Amino acid sequence: MLLLSLLLALLVAAPAPAPALPAPAATPLPPEYILGLIRAKFRSHRPPPPYVTYTLQRIQNNEQGYPDYVESYTYHIFCRSADQACLGRKVYRGTYRGDAEFLRPAFNEDRDPGPPTADLFEPAPLRPRPVEFVPTPEAEQTPMKELGSVRALGEFDYRITSFEEVDGAVHLFVEPTRNPERNRIREIWADAKTYELRRLDVTDRLFVSGNGPTEVYGMKYTLSMAMLQGFPVVTNLHGIVGDNYSGDGKEVQFIFRDIAFPASLPAWYFDARSYGRHLAEMPE
Repeated sequence: MLLLSLLLALLVAAPAPAPALPAPAATPLPPEYILGLIRAKFRSHRPPPPYVTYTLQRIQNNEQGYPDYVESYTYHIFCRSADQACLGRKVYRGTYRGDAEFLRPAFNEDRDPGPPTADLFEPAPLRPRPVEFVPTPEAEQTPMKELGSVRALGEFDYRITSFEEVDGAVHLFVEPTRNPERNRIREIWADAKTYELRRLDVTDRLFVSGNGPTEVYGMKYTLSMAMLQGFPVVTNLHGIVGDNYSGDGKEVQFIFRDIAFPASLPAWYFDARSYGRHLAEMPE
């Protein structure tokens, strides 16, 4: 009986267990680190597949605000990623197609932007390049380096001016730390979990040729992105020309659709001198 009384006294005197503490909240990543993750995620998909085919639709109005039928058109395009050489055919009504044209789509050049698998972090060229210019093929990307347990994510081209997270996406306002004419990204939207690109606002240029010297106007593109077979692709471009431009195509839209990655394409597609020998084999 005495032993039972002692046990009861000990139980009463014992302190109550401390309440469980809530788990510490995860420390938010710095915006600069998130920008590095977004770039690294995009780079992890580079280079793109060897070949890409797509339909490009350009839509714009003339200076009076009416549909510009001359500069609104559709092309079927067949590209080799290594040198961005492409065969294009203009699409008319029905099954009629225009003659084969040698193309090399590019941003910040005097031609239509593209391809949908373009390197969106690539700096703009120092000066306009002719379509004959052959770009250097992209190298295979290596995994991010790790220093101890910390991944090395350097970002030297842009600084973050504003950051927010909304609707499952991170939204970054950025400005170049150097070469603002070449480092052309201004806003970035990416998935908050995977850091895959959803949308970009970038600068570009419109080249207007006439009787005199070529005039160059600054413009801004909003790029909409999607994933296709594990690769990020541009699906839509909406452009507005600035610098007080008031001519045809002040506002323009490019739609990239029917994007595909064929295993191979004939080599003659990328040699304009061969087109005349393959008229019966032309892709539609």
